Amino acid sequence: MKRRGEKIAVLTAYDAPTAKAEVEAGIDIVLVGDSVGTNMLGYAHEREVTLEDMVHHIGAVRRGAPRAYIIGDFPYASYETPQQALASAERLRRAGADCVKFEGARPELVRALVGAGFEACGHLGLESQHQAVKRRQGKSNEAARQLLADAEALDAAGQSFLVLELVPEELAARITASVRAPTIGIGAGGATDGQVLVVADLVGLGERDFKHNRRYAEIGKSLRSAVAAYVQDVRERRFPGPEHAFHMAPEERAAFEKG
Repeated sequence: MKRRGEKIAVLTAYDAPTAKAEVEAGIDIVLVGDSVGTNMLGYAHEREVTLEDMVHHIGAVRRGAPRAYIIGDFPYASYETPQQALASAERLRRAGADCVKFEGARPELVRALVGAGFEACGHLGLESQHQAVKRRQGKSNEAARQLLADAEALDAAGQSFLVLELVPEELAARITASVRAPTIGIGAGGATDGQVLVVADLVGLGERDFKHNRRYAEIGKSLRSAVAAYVQDVRERRFPGPEHAFHMAPEERAAFEKG
């Protein structure tokens, strides 16, 4: 798709029905990100996500989308060495991941993973696992040049994809032209080969919104409205109605009532 100039649509999913809906809607790649922690598990930070969490949610997504291409995140502190990364990658692959993603300029991890038969996705710019404050990256000439060098090093090592998060559009365009791997942007402008969003942000499940996001639905508001209507109907005896009830056959009811 990169060679043909076709844009790649990527979206996060953390459960089977969401993954199924995304694939049916035409998504190219499903990302099971460590964003599951703050969006679905109630964690305060991505660092709280465990390898067991990722295995659980990748497995759910795979069951919902058995033919999808799935990228699975390494959680925090699960890829400190190449050896640890290989062990973690094997668990994610068994759960259903086609490709594993890690944060940071770690070309040695790419070489180890590719050498062992895994596909690897890099992630530069904002690194939620490693940066204390979530802010835009690569704003200065020096910082931008370092990110470009890091991207080229990951590419030379054999990465399959590269996520660029919260970096200037000019830098994302330069990196995209400089690397063979498709770049997937989030808050990186329109020059990347593809785009990724967090599904909860896209459909308005959370209350926060972000400059890099576009809300395509307001499911959170619809959900709260539906639950409020249900609660009112239950309390005012409008649900369940006669059409929602089941009844015994007359002869069985008669026998039951005699007893």
